[in-house]
Parts: sequence; structure tokens; C-alpha cells
Amino acid sequence: MSKRDYYEVLGVAKNASDDEIKKAYRKLAMKHHPDRNPDDKGAEEKFKEAKEAYEVLSDADKRAAYDQFGHEGVNPQGGPGGFGGFGGGAGGFDFSDIFEGIFGGAAGGAGRGGRSNVYRGADLRYNLEISLEEAARGTETKIRIPTLEECETCHGTGAKPGTEPSTCPTCQGHGQVRMQQGFFSIQQTCPRCHGSGKIIADPCGTCHGQGRVKKHKTLSVKIPAGVDEGDRIRLAGEGEAGVNGGPAGDLYVQIHLKAHALFKRDGDDLHCEMPVSFATAALGGEVEIPTLDGHARLKVAAETQSGQVLRLKGKGIKGVRSHTAGDLYCHVLVETPVKLSAKQKELLREFESLNQQSNNPKAQSFMDRVKEFFSQ
Repeated sequence: MSKRDYYEVLGVAKNASDDEIKKAYRKLAMKHHPDRNPDDKGAEEKFKEAKEAYEVLSDADKRAAYDQFGHEGVNPQGGPGGFGGFGGGAGGFDFSDIFEGIFGGAAGGAGRGGRSNVYRGADLRYNLEISLEEAARGTETKIRIPTLEECETCHGTGAKPGTEPSTCPTCQGHGQVRMQQGFFSIQQTCPRCHGSGKIIADPCGTCHGQGRVKKHKTLSVKIPAGVDEGDRIRLAGEGEAGVNGGPAGDLYVQIHLKAHALFKRDGDDLHCEMPVSFATAALGGEVEIPTLDGHARLKVAAETQSGQVLRLKGKGIKGVRSHTAGDLYCHVLVETPVKLSAKQKELLREFESLNQQSNNPKAQSFMDRVKEFFSQ
């Protein structure tokens, strides 16, 4: 029977926050806990299902793998994500290779077809900083990264062309030797071949017997529209080259957003400060504000106070996992005029003399509280 979608199990959206996921899991756990339902096998299964979903979605790396590859991405038996490139096949690392690397293939001589000590290359991470506009619309950029690549001269063998590495006579190609100390048998790295299982009598002049060389390579990276701070883009096989013919690791491009002069991002929503004049705030009017799509007009109601928030629906960002764009929230900042002329000061004094407390409800409320405080 196929597994249900983890987001469906917890009853949350795919862009749910960590807190929302935690709250949903706690609610289901309380409802279906076996101690509360001792004779209900169905409740026990739902409890286990919710627990499995939470363990994946509460872990940032597992959640990213699940979002990209589904259940296969977090399947410990192999798959494109979760254990990532650790599954079998051309894109990963066979578990038997791990045991051969650790125990020197003790259970099977030199291993499958002499492929002992074949290791997958290391994964790499590249921090890429992009603008808010690039994150919202998507872009394509080139990056230059340092990496270890297979030596083209010896094709990764480490031996001079025309020669081949020989099996280490000390460990018989296992890379490990067993030391007996009383009742204990200790496995340790072979001191002669340093764990490679091979001896290179005549090393390659290009890589000096390492089989890999340091290089820089330029890659093109497509940034999907809607990416956010901390999102990762996986470039399969673009990490370090493997050892002894092993598969290359992956490259993870980690997204970081530059600070923006106008907007602050909160998920799919944008926030900005909107200065308005005293007269516009009091009498109402229309102001022009910027958005990522250009300029927009926003109505300011009469008697608007500083700190009020006005919303422009759909003027935020459409996230990678979202179906609709977020909103733009404009935080009103009533601006006090500066460098007043004599005429302006005269008019303001006249206005103040006509202005009564009844025209300033917040000031009136404050003064009432002050009087109450001192009367205690």
C-alpha cells in the first residue's frame, strides 16, 4: 500500500512553518496516542504515520529532500534524496562499498570485482547571494567553484600512464589490517597503502599519485522564481570526483538574499515603510508606492494614524511551493515637517489654537490615564 503524502497526514500546507508542523503533530499525537486508545489498532497506525511524517518534515534537510523527490528522497534504502547519493547505482554509493572500505572486504576478499575502496566524492556547498528581484522572478547565473576532479592523465588511477597500481601485499588489497592484542582483535588502516589497498610504484606526474587534481570550473545555475533565504539547489554530480573510480558528489547551492533598500521579505509577503505627510494622513488622499512590478497607487483614508498597516493584495512574492503571490504591507509613517518657513509656523500655530482635545482622541485618552494615575 502506497504511503500518504506527509503534508496530508499532518493536515498542513506545503509551505507550513516549523511551528505549524509541530502544532499539527502534537494535536494528532494526543488524539491517536496508544495509551489513550488501548484497543484501537487504527489509532495506533495513525499515530505511527503522524510520527513518521513529523520526523521528516521537522528536519530541514529531510524536508528539502522529500519536497524534491517525495518518499524516495527520504527512503533509507536508497533513492535520489535523503541518503542522497548514497543509494546504489551510477548516481550513488553502494553500501557494500562502505563495508569494504571499513573492514577491508574481509567477508569477500578484494570485494566485488576488485572494486574495494571505491569512494563517492564529497558533496560541496556554494553560498550564492542574489537580490530580492532575482529571487522573486528567477534568474540564471554562472558560478566558479574550486573542486577536485579526476586526473585526465591517469584517469583517476594515480599511476603513470602505461602502468597500473598493484595490490598492497600487506593488507592484500583490503586497506585494513587486523592486529591481535590478547583476546582482542583490532582493525586499523594499513600503514603501507594508507587504506587505498593499492601500491603505486610509479605515480602519475600530474596528480602525484592522488588520482585527482585541484581545478576551478564554471557552472550555470538556474534559480527558480520564488526562492527564499536558505533554500538549496542541488546540482547532481558536480561535487568532488570520487576515489578509485567512485561517483562524484553533489554540489548544493545555498541561497542568501541581499538586504533591500525598500522591502523586507517575510515568507511570500513584503513589508515597507510608507511616509505620508501630516495633511494627507489627516485629510486622506492617494500616494504612489513602489512594488516589484512597478509603481502602484494606494488610497490613504482620512484620519490615518502613524503605525497603521495598509495592504496591497497579491503584490508580494509567489514562493516556489505557493500557488498564489503574497501581499505587500505598507506601514504608515506620518512625517513631521522640518525647516518650516515663517508662514508655515504661523499657520500651524493658528491650527493648534483652533484644535481641541476632542480632535486628538489618543492624546485625550493619555491625559485621562495620567490624571487617574496621579489621583491614586
